[in-house]
Amino acid sequence: MPGKPTIAIRRFPTRPEMGRAAAADIAAAMRQAIAAKDRVRMIFASAPSQQEMLDALVRESGIDWRRVTAFHMDEYHTLPPTAPQRFGPWLERVLFDRVPIGTVHLMTPEADAAACIRDYTRLLAEAPIDIVCLGIGVNGHLAFNDPPVADLADPVDVKIIELDPVCRRQQVDDGGFARIEDVPPTALTLTIPRLLRAERLFCVVPGPAKRDALRRTLDDPIGTACPATALRTHPNCILYCDAAALPEA
Repeated sequence: MPGKPTIAIRRFPTRPEMGRAAAADIAAAMRQAIAAKDRVRMIFASAPSQQEMLDALVRESGIDWRRVTAFHMDEYHTLPPTAPQRFGPWLERVLFDRVPIGTVHLMTPEADAAACIRDYTRLLAEAPIDIVCLGIGVNGHLAFNDPPVADLADPVDVKIIELDPVCRRQQVDDGGFARIEDVPPTALTLTIPRLLRAERLFCVVPGPAKRDALRRTLDDPIGTACPATALRTHPNCILYCDAAALPEA
């Protein structure tokens, strides 16, 4: 049936329960991948919606983090390296500095965005991506692929985009910036096809602010009006949410 969800959905009463369950599944996938090959390659989202999952993932045992190569999926274009709103440093504080991780590749677009795009594209292409840990924006974006600029058949892996007003407002509502005028208008992002080429996707979407985006992800026609609908084309995507994000059982 057109529009019917094909994503596996796991719904929990609370955000902490959701985070622990997602972390347990991600940890199991990591152990499986590490047992099968030398390294596991992962992409992480940087957002408050991922906090509970990442905190629980740090506490998971039996993961050889030394064999993990990590990437992140977006970064503001013009913020200085020391800006607290930068996504790479956020992931360092929340995850990378708390585990003995093997290799971390962070985007550093402030000096030369074109060179950053070229280098990051090359690093991503060195081997397949095993796991992506991602969320969904209030406007249905994946990474920074907002409805006005999302391309489900994007020919590139990394690009500069302009953030739409809803996305910029979310950055304020998430506590990163005091005013929408302070949010940088441009950013680098991994594209939707780049994310969907990963073997497994674990999508964590808590909170009432994500309710409409989650409903649209599951019910709307697949397309750029709600970029997250593209998740329904992936054969191995699990969506984790709390009751506030998906009130219906």
